[in-house]
Amino acid sequence: MVRCWWLAGLLVACAAAEPPCRQQLRHLQDSAGIAARLPPRLEGRWVSTGCEVRPGPEFLTRSYLFYTNRLFKALQFYYWDPSCRDPSYSLVIKGKLRLRQASWITRGATEADYHLHKVGIVFHSPRAMREVASRINQTSGEGCRGFLPPGRSWAPGALYEVLSAKTERDCTAALGFAMHELSLVRVEGHLQPLLQPQHSGSRVVEELYLGDIHTDWAERLHYRPTGYQRPLQSALHHVHPCPACGIISRADEHHPPILPARAALPMQLSGSWVSTHCEVRPAVLFLTRYFTFHGNNHTWEGHYYHYSDPLCRQPTFTIYASGHYSQGIPSSKVRGGTELAFKVTRARVTPMDQVTVLMLNSSEAGSCGLQGSWSAGVEQDITATNGCLALGIKLPHTEYELFKTEQDTQERSLLYIGERPTDGSSPDSPDKRPTSYQAPLIQCAAASEEFSNYISLKYVGRKDANGIEALKPLPVAFLMFIALLFLRWD
Repeated sequence: MVRCWWLAGLLVACAAAEPPCRQQLRHLQDSAGIAARLPPRLEGRWVSTGCEVRPGPEFLTRSYLFYTNRLFKALQFYYWDPSCRDPSYSLVIKGKLRLRQASWITRGATEADYHLHKVGIVFHSPRAMREVASRINQTSGEGCRGFLPPGRSWAPGALYEVLSAKTERDCTAALGFAMHELSLVRVEGHLQPLLQPQHSGSRVVEELYLGDIHTDWAERLHYRPTGYQRPLQSALHHVHPCPACGIISRADEHHPPILPARAALPMQLSGSWVSTHCEVRPAVLFLTRYFTFHGNNHTWEGHYYHYSDPLCRQPTFTIYASGHYSQGIPSSKVRGGTELAFKVTRARVTPMDQVTVLMLNSSEAGSCGLQGSWSAGVEQDITATNGCLALGIKLPHTEYELFKTEQDTQERSLLYIGERPTDGSSPDSPDKRPTSYQAPLIQCAAASEEFSNYISLKYVGRKDANGIEALKPLPVAFLMFIALLFLRWD
């Protein structure tokens, strides 16, 4: 009996010792505690959790208030700096929103129609007033010429109307302004464990996902979103601690939020980084990401786990890629960002469902691994075929990237990687370098963790195309099951 208890304890200890990066990946795949509100309930105030970066770049915070009668009042605060401490101007947007049906394109989302009643702007400095007035006077239609006469002095707190449904005047195009984000809506709720040692339990956190902003400024006025931007959180049910949440929820167009100062962090890529939640990209891509960077020789490895559902529970295929990256230099276009060049030299693909297997086996000979040899859970190297045409992978390949690191309110390290082009292309030239970021990755290991054999979370003990068994960690539940069996046998 003692021997069995010792073995059970060993198995349980092995399960508990699973590396934190793999624990996080399992947590993401289990979608622990996440529930989508269908239909979404929008009533109440929703706020940014920090300074946001939109393509351009634009630095802003948002505070959106939805009423029970479907009316809304949205505040967008724009800044000169990436810390959101130097306000430029604020927009006051009023209108009406009507939820329609579940999206046929983006699973888990709800489509909506909106109508703008009026948009006003408040300038927070003479410089902001001059620059915006100049753009409107030069680029807007006849009804907007002379929006602000040259030489007009800045009046602190003055509200100027840039859109009115009643007078059919719209001078917002010069600002690159559109509210198409309201046409795609998703509300998620999850439980956050209480951080205080003396308290047990958890609190509800609610997040509002609105449609993404096109990465090409010229397209954003016409683009209908299929992905999401950084979520807003309920002013009543947000993560704790969140210093920015309270500051933003109390702000108004005359008193823009000034976020707390944060120390700039040096770019330290070495280590492993993993997604914090199931991510959604335009063109209906659901995925999680896992990267390791080796600072000693400037090489990197990455896994992209793709899914068919918004909770990342139904895997479709996994991509493993590796290569090297250049020394970073401060971005001249996006303050606080670092520019790097990434070379992708090797890649492997693991199809995870029969639909993907059929697609890969139907691909043209020599365009994606060994033709007709694909099967679910079996990995193939696609380096010899210079990538995989069916999945849009080209090898070798160079991408011009934008990175940023910072710490969250719990002092965890976050890594922001440049936002992918909305049109599905690649940032394969310096002029295509991103000016905004994807959802952050969280550092799960300070030192590089060996994970080149860790590809699939679903297929344990499968063999790759060369007949070599892939060494993948056994699930915690499986280890517990074995331990219990030994206890029963005794």
